[in-house]
Amino acid sequence: MNRRRTSTAAAPARRRILGYVRVSTDKQADGGHSLEAQRAKLAAYAELHDADLVMGAEDAGLSAGTLDRPGLAAALDALDAGKADAVLVVKLDRLTRSTRDLGALLDRAAAGGWAVLSVAESLDTSTAAGRLVVSVLGAVAQWEREAAGERTSAAMRGMAAAGLYTGGAVPYGYRVDADGRLVAEPAEVAVLAAARALRAAGWSLRAVGAELARRGHLPRSGGAWSAGAVARLVDAA
Repeated sequence: MNRRRTSTAAAPARRRILGYVRVSTDKQADGGHSLEAQRAKLAAYAELHDADLVMGAEDAGLSAGTLDRPGLAAALDALDAGKADAVLVVKLDRLTRSTRDLGALLDRAAAGGWAVLSVAESLDTSTAAGRLVVSVLGAVAQWEREAAGERTSAAMRGMAAAGLYTGGAVPYGYRVDADGRLVAEPAEVAVLAAARALRAAGWSLRAVGAELARRGHLPRSGGAWSAGAVARLVDAA
């Protein structure tokens, strides 16, 4: 007698997803990015991909300029603890707008064994295609950083060639004028001359500093002249 065979194989486990939503302002709704709109999109994604939204986290009124957000921190801790298999966002910029921070998140995901999912970018870092997208994003970001660096260097060289101040501490004896140029500061030039004259007369660095203070010439920060500060005055170009 033939008996009908029954399958004993267990059904594949449904993916557990943690949904994360964020808005920069409490009332943000532009572009369908309100908290409610984001939650609806995450629910639709989970239903379409036969997954379970097991947890949710949110940050309202917080920017993506830093990863230091309470909702995101709680979400990442839950993922690391194995309470969900992936974090889902409507767009990567809900997680971060920083390529560096995104890289840190993806490294943490790889180490923790969970994935990053994004509706807008069709991103799933658990798949080869998703990892390819991440690689492309990283390559583009690297190009943008290098191109920006080249533009900045060229701009700085142009400013220096034009005699414009390009940053750093303003040398003693100078100030930055309204046009961004270094120009002599007469009062400080007089202090430089006095310090050099005293030093040339054989005074010690500390003695020079004390004499400058006696004459009412103090460092920009106030207080007393240190021997090192006097040495920099004397050696200043």
